[in-house]
Amino acid sequence: MIKVLLVDDHPIYRQGLRHILELNENIEVVGEASNGKEALEMAKKLSPDIAIVDINLPIMDGLQLTRYLKIHCPNTAVILITGFDAEYQLFHAIKAGAAAYFTKEIEPEKLLKAVEMVAQGYYLIGEEVLKEPAVAHWLIGEFERLAVELGGEPGNLFKPLSARELEILRLIAKGYSNKQIAHHLGIKEQTVKNHLTSILRKLAVNDRTQAVLYAVRRGWIRLEELGGEDGRTPAIPKGMR
Repeated sequence: MIKVLLVDDHPIYRQGLRHILELNENIEVVGEASNGKEALEMAKKLSPDIAIVDINLPIMDGLQLTRYLKIHCPNTAVILITGFDAEYQLFHAIKAGAAAYFTKEIEPEKLLKAVEMVAQGYYLIGEEVLKEPAVAHWLIGEFERLAVELGGEPGNLFKPLSARELEILRLIAKGYSNKQIAHHLGIKEQTVKNHLTSILRKLAVNDRTQAVLYAVRRGWIRLEELGGEDGRTPAIPKGMR
């Protein structure tokens, strides 16, 4: 039996996935989780062969969860799914350690086949079926291609945001000022400014709003995270919400 853990914050979608997977008598859904933190704890206890993970999760997003699973549950392969397909999402998914990446519009038959292939140790990248050594070559090629697209040299590899930078960007999306971010995180305001400079440079954008828009379009920040509960003005224009 292929043991599968479902991770999505929408119960109806999880129910639909369970129904599809249970059409295959060789697949057993051993658990369901609604956020990344809960999923990590369940994976440690249940040791699933595969975790089907939504990229946009509360508390800990799908990419972060994938990285933690590769450390704490190395025998659990991850299939990442998304409802918001962005240009670089596949690259970040494979870089994080996912074995496959699909949009939520995937056909049931294709998903069932993907589960079987991933359980056998294959990686599904686009329409290609690869073994682990070939994935490394693919990632190197993508690193170089993205570096060129971002105005650099092939050797200047694209670097995603660090965990701290993404944390700061999420607070910016909620409308926090640099001073408020510093107080919230317990760091100096100049440190916040240094991180913001790094964020703008890495994303090749000019200001805070553009940085948040960039992150939203790539699924790094959920729309539900925009704007604070205490009346702070969100960093995203209302038309994007």
